[in-house]
Amino acid sequence: MESMRFAKQMMDFYKTTFDNSFNAMVMLQEQTERMVSSFMDQANWLPDEGKNILNEWVRTYKKGREEFKTSVDENFKKVQDYFEGLSK
Repeated sequence: MESMRFAKQMMDFYKTTFDNSFNAMVMLQEQTERMVSSFMDQANWLPDEGKNILNEWVRTYKKGREEFKTSVDENFKKVQDYFEGLSK
């Protein structure tokens, strides 16, 4: 029983570590997005097609990031449910 409690604590630690790391990555990406946006606003030489491509790239990146976070959260939930089922 002690090993189950230890395993659950480890998973909680991993989840917290992942969440903190992910949030730091999101902050970095958002800062980069603001810099790219500022660059595009000042880049008169960049055609509209180029700006549209960069905007699409940012949207795709955000969507992929959100899907990844959702997937990881769902899998952490499955592991948590597994440990709760074993402890009952």
